[in-house]
Amino acid sequence: MKHLSSNAYDDVSPPEESLSEIHPDIRVGFILMDKFTLAPVSGFVESLRFAADKSFRSLQIYCKWDWMTFNNQPVSASCGLSVNPTTPFNLAELKEKYDYIVIAGGLLSETRQSPESVLTALKTIHEAKIPIIALCSGCFVLGNAGLLDGRKCAIHFTTRDEFANRFPKTITIIDQSYVEDSGIFTCPGGTAIDLAAHLIRIHCGDIRAQKSLEYLLVKDGAPSSLKKAEQLLENPSIYENAIVSKAIFYMSENLSSHITLKEIAEHANTNPRQLHRAFIANTNEPPANYWRRLRLEHARKLLANTSSYITTIANECGFSDASHFNLWFNKQYGETPFTYRKRRHEVERRQ
Repeated sequence: MKHLSSNAYDDVSPPEESLSEIHPDIRVGFILMDKFTLAPVSGFVESLRFAADKSFRSLQIYCKWDWMTFNNQPVSASCGLSVNPTTPFNLAELKEKYDYIVIAGGLLSETRQSPESVLTALKTIHEAKIPIIALCSGCFVLGNAGLLDGRKCAIHFTTRDEFANRFPKTITIIDQSYVEDSGIFTCPGGTAIDLAAHLIRIHCGDIRAQKSLEYLLVKDGAPSSLKKAEQLLENPSIYENAIVSKAIFYMSENLSSHITLKEIAEHANTNPRQLHRAFIANTNEPPANYWRRLRLEHARKLLANTSSYITTIANECGFSDASHFNLWFNKQYGETPFTYRKRRHEVERRQ
């Protein structure tokens, strides 16, 4: 039997029997443009890699990712590193297989004039309400697709003027490491580790996000509750609508409380009808659905990272009883809380 080391850089063959039962928490499809910038891509995927399993064998268990190119041919990073696609560029699979699509740009010579197949795919993906992440000059591709009109976009200071001239309807921002606006994330470069950690924290929980940051030697930048509130209220990159931002923060701070939507509306200085309209316009779902999804995501993290009883978790997440919690959890994730926890623990024991 091969010795299993705790060294993060050991190369250990994965047990094939565990891989057949994978139900990842986050699935990412990377579309690499030729001459893409390596740093943000590597920072993003390395964050996923460290969060993907409990040990250090780089198994794609809790996080999965694939590499694609628009013509299914190898591409080179701007530094010369060659990368082969691991799966074909297929629009149907882009819509079905992934929670996020990343368009990785680099040299402007490759992104100023974007392939029509990529533009069509990105428009369709956005219409399907699948979040899109643009790294480096990938924002030029989104701009060519018309997906940044009226939206905020984090842009590198060296390309701001050209971008602003090409896409005058876009609101450019140069002092943030990433911006999210209506399901579109833009990251101007750097390492993209903070963006990856943010998404890992949402889908996989704080423990896995912290693991990634620690092994990448990055100090945890998770905002405090007070700082988070300030970001939600003052940083329009989260949601442009101040009512929605304030309501979501209040929901997040009261996951275990049995407060009403009327109380949430009052906290956001509005009424239930206006709150409903604002959520539909900005999140594409009613506030009640959004709040329930926040509670279910929190419950899933507790199931994975604690040994609390399911009834306790149901109560901590604001559900009236365990049966009500089981019903909504099954509807959202296709399995009961008990089955989810059991499956996670079985996979972890095999690592």
